[in-house]
Amino acid sequence: MESAEIRRRWLSFFEERGHTPVPSASLIADDPTLLLIPAGMVPFKPYFLGEAAPPAPRVTSVQKCVRTPDIEEVGRTTRHGTFFQMCGNFSFGDYFKEGAITLAWELLTASVPQGGYGLDPERLWITVYEDDDEAETIWREKVGVPAERIQRLGKKDNYWDMGVPGPCGPCSEINYDRGPDFGPEGGPAVNDERYVEIWNLVFMQYERGPGEGKDYPLLGELPSKNIDTGLGLERLAMILQGVRNMYETDTLRVLIDRAGELTGVRYGADERSDVSLRVIADHMRTAVMLIGDGVTPGNEGRGYVLRRIMRRAIRNLRILGATDPVAGELVDVVITTMGRQYPELITDRGRIETVALAEEAAFLKTLRAGTNILDTAVSETRDAGGRVLPGEKAFLLHDTWGFPIDLTLEMAAEQGLSVDEAGFRRLMTEQRERAKADARAKKTGHADMSAYRGIADASGTTEFTGYTRTDGEATVVGLLVGGASSPAAHEGDAVEVVLDRTPFYAEGGGQLADTGRIRLDSGAVVEVRDVQQPVPGVTVHKGVVQVGEVTVGAAAHCAIDVARRRSIARAHSATHLTHQALRDALGPTAAQAGSENAPGRFRFDFGSPAAVPSTVLNDVEQRINEVLGRELDVTAEIMSLDDARRQGAIAEFGEKYGERVRVVTIGDFSKELCGGTHVHNTAQLGLVKLLGESSIGSGVRRVEALVGTDAYRYLAREHTVVSQLTELLKGRPEELPEKVSGMLGRLRDAEKEIDRFRAEKVLRAAAGLAEGAREVEGVAVVTARVPDGTTAEDLRRLVLDVRGRIPASRPAVVALFTVVKDRPLTVIATNEGARERGLRAGDLVRAAAKALGGGGGGKPDVAQGGGQNPAAVDEAVEAVERLVAGRS
Repeated sequence: MESAEIRRRWLSFFEERGHTPVPSASLIADDPTLLLIPAGMVPFKPYFLGEAAPPAPRVTSVQKCVRTPDIEEVGRTTRHGTFFQMCGNFSFGDYFKEGAITLAWELLTASVPQGGYGLDPERLWITVYEDDDEAETIWREKVGVPAERIQRLGKKDNYWDMGVPGPCGPCSEINYDRGPDFGPEGGPAVNDERYVEIWNLVFMQYERGPGEGKDYPLLGELPSKNIDTGLGLERLAMILQGVRNMYETDTLRVLIDRAGELTGVRYGADERSDVSLRVIADHMRTAVMLIGDGVTPGNEGRGYVLRRIMRRAIRNLRILGATDPVAGELVDVVITTMGRQYPELITDRGRIETVALAEEAAFLKTLRAGTNILDTAVSETRDAGGRVLPGEKAFLLHDTWGFPIDLTLEMAAEQGLSVDEAGFRRLMTEQRERAKADARAKKTGHADMSAYRGIADASGTTEFTGYTRTDGEATVVGLLVGGASSPAAHEGDAVEVVLDRTPFYAEGGGQLADTGRIRLDSGAVVEVRDVQQPVPGVTVHKGVVQVGEVTVGAAAHCAIDVARRRSIARAHSATHLTHQALRDALGPTAAQAGSENAPGRFRFDFGSPAAVPSTVLNDVEQRINEVLGRELDVTAEIMSLDDARRQGAIAEFGEKYGERVRVVTIGDFSKELCGGTHVHNTAQLGLVKLLGESSIGSGVRRVEALVGTDAYRYLAREHTVVSQLTELLKGRPEELPEKVSGMLGRLRDAEKEIDRFRAEKVLRAAAGLAEGAREVEGVAVVTARVPDGTTAEDLRRLVLDVRGRIPASRPAVVALFTVVKDRPLTVIATNEGARERGLRAGDLVRAAAKALGGGGGGKPDVAQGGGQNPAAVDEAVEAVERLVAGRS
């Protein structure tokens, strides 16, 4: 029975018995404590905790789940996997133990023609909690399971809770006896490999108190008893399909076979390659399911989970011999097999493939660069007699080449080394602390945080009046001069002023701060140049005292730069419109990843696996400007976070929100959680011009744009440039692309001809260099410095040409050097005879590059390196010759 049919029968069986089928929730958990859905009951937690009313008294689902704590064990064993499907039936105050037990038995043992799974009742064993007499009685008397096939187990195995105070209760597990090939007799209490658990029935009947692990008090019975059951679809498929483990079931074995075809490896021929094939199959299926639910590869959170899974799969493909990008082939297999259960995968095939292929391409580039660096680091560690790769090397790989630490750990272990992981973590922490310190310096100007907290404790938080006012009266409640609290500040002092209320917007949420002036009744004036909130609720106005003396307790009049505020507000509202237009064009994965709203311009960062085509960007721009013409009102409302979510308001992932949030709505077009300032109507924006988009990191793109008069000035300048070009090229504006393209084409042809002449000139030297080979301990050695400015490509071509001119029967090393833009470059090649003597090009290049003050690497037959010191070329030549003499 195929997995899709198992799923269909489950839902059909329970729907016929009064259960409401609920579609699988997204793998992206709607729970701040979880990155991904790890269990089938997670979407129903609010109902069990009494936080929300269930959709019906009886519910059934087949929930997608991902678990990654044991990711290193995936493939090494046949029991571990990252993606699985949990079939569940749930009762909220409806049926209880007898109903759950009899329904489970009926579905498992009913014949296939009757709609069941047709399992042999004699092979089913039951476990119950040690004190649950009621459940055992139902199994024996109502169902008819013999007492010898019912076992009582303790709290560790047969008692369920959520890990926090709340519902809990005993559970009963149904286990299938796979026979003597899988272990000795004795039931699930003795051997869970032979007696494999397939269904867990949880009876929620008690309320638990606080405590660690399973050590907690029971506070009493629940007023409404509930049922939560879970059957592992993959485990049942393993039994019904007559295979030994889940990797041989229909949805995974087809992936293993395709991966074997792509790599030329047969599953079952070798245990090491079998491990890699299982990793590939499991991880590619998980990756497709995550991408399908909107996860994109990244360096944090669920994005990192996806990235790590994909990169482990891709690397194992390389280990097995795949040389070309092949992820697309496996993505296609996953979509074909899983699409029968989740049709949205087929509908969204294009986007899923785009994300997967982009991540594969990015990782292959990283893998090529990082592997060379790692190999060099491993060699250096071994040469020094070490067995531990230094933490700074692992940090360099991560920070410079994007090499994940888990990949460094894995690859180092394969070469017999461990990694100073503690040193790596320390360097990562130091880097994060530096970044945080820089951010704090921006907010605090290096002032002692306790100074701000002291002001807050004495005077309370600052009331923000800027949503409705651009000026107003206030009282000075705190002053800081030179980072320390002060009772007064004098003319010329750089000062930080804290007021009891202010119309000044403090930088936050991507919006730049207001500027303006604070005038005291005494006549003193402070020019405000920046506004920050170094601690929550305390707004600090940073500026310079222009006139007079400012004192704590003085009355003041605040006035912001209204023109700047309005310009920033236009940019912020335009950002919301751009966000929504991009989501409409690209889907929900185009989620905000950062922004900056400045006077007359903004930038907006969003998730996207690939560049946004110019045609799509043009459509987005047109859509935004059409919305401006509709003159939509922009409103703001304070509401609960739950209400905002129910209304469909967009919240930025990773942001922390309180119970009450501010929701900014732009007509019927956009609704977002936002604390910034905005226009009152879209007509006030005038014009939005998108300048283009670019990559700022893997999976993250950036749009930059102008708004209002800034956009008009830009278009006016563009018009002037076009007019000048039409005059220069003697053509109409619409003819300019073709004319410029023709000129560039002719220029490229000329450059190619120049390159050809240069290459011929370089190669003419090959014969003379080969003839001048010197004997060093029986090895023909060619070393020379060729004319400066020779490109790396030409140098490599020359080295290979010289090597080819030396008879194959004669061991040979060719090492040529040049200087390009004051940086020395070397390419070294060895033939087979030299390699048989232990002379590898990579080792020779590292010796030469070390003398040049740099590094390098490559393959045993040809390698490339460089450095910082062009005066050391002769020294590098000597280093190569010494190494040849020493190993010959």
